[in-house]
Amino acid sequence: MLAPEKIVWGIIGCGDVTEVKSGPAFNKVANSELLAVMRRDEVLLADYAQRHQVPRQYSNVEDLIADPAINAIYIATPPKFHEPYALKAMSAGKPVYVEKPVALDVAGVKRMQSFSLQTGIKLSIAHYRRALPMFIEINRIIETGLLGNIKMVTLQYFEPAIDELNLTPKDRWRIDPSLAGAGLFFDIAPHQIDSMIHLFGKPVKYGGNSFTQLETNQVEDTVHGWINFEQNILFTGTWGFAMPANLKRDQCEIIGDKASLTFNFFGSEGVLKMSTGDIQKFVHPIHIQQPMIEQVVQYFLGNTKNPCSIDDALMSLTVMQNFVYQ
Repeated sequence: MLAPEKIVWGIIGCGDVTEVKSGPAFNKVANSELLAVMRRDEVLLADYAQRHQVPRQYSNVEDLIADPAINAIYIATPPKFHEPYALKAMSAGKPVYVEKPVALDVAGVKRMQSFSLQTGIKLSIAHYRRALPMFIEINRIIETGLLGNIKMVTLQYFEPAIDELNLTPKDRWRIDPSLAGAGLFFDIAPHQIDSMIHLFGKPVKYGGNSFTQLETNQVEDTVHGWINFEQNILFTGTWGFAMPANLKRDQCEIIGDKASLTFNFFGSEGVLKMSTGDIQKFVHPIHIQQPMIEQVVQYFLGNTKNPCSIDDALMSLTVMQNFVYQ
């Protein structure tokens, strides 16, 4: 199959993540155009299309996928729908860029992986921190030996109890296990675990445990996990989604035998702090997925390798699922 000269996108699910983080970037990247969006709520669909000047609107997934002018699909729905919509799109011969977590569980990711392999249709995952300048710099610091031999990585991520976050009713799917799997852990941790695997390679061993501290939660709100990487690098992570509001935390530290590096994963700005005293500050792109989308477009055009494959995402979700459901 010949690669197209331009990637013309259809978005399935135009919710909050597409408002700023990703949606506008599809028209800002070279050789890329956002032609259509799909949402079941026709009022919200029309509002989104009008505000973002998207020419075509669909309230039915099949109709968007069948549009002959669209040659690539971005799936930004709750995780429950990632797998079935990705399979529909690939069945129509259209490559897919899908949000994380890729599916509700490892079995779903394996089905997507198998179908992509069988059909040869490209599938790329939105682990977009890989393409951000700050995380490229973290990789450079490690590769150039400024930290020495890496010994250990520690991560802590704490958020207040979900009821204190003032989520609107439309956002509460994030703590519905039928829609989101392991809730906020499955929403947040893919970025962190994928980054660890991207930096240090395939895990050798991993394990963990989880439980629910807040009685009103339907999903696990407290998770601890560990990973042994090659070169005897130990990662330990703790996630708390039922913590006091004054204990919010987003910190990762990579510890080497020469120095350590501390940084945050989330927010519009990032800070790298070396134990030697050096500090670098980064302002992330307004459309934070734009650098990743640039790479995905080039991959779909046949010009470069996959920036994040379904194989990569399978490894991340396998580790995460083991933390939660061991």
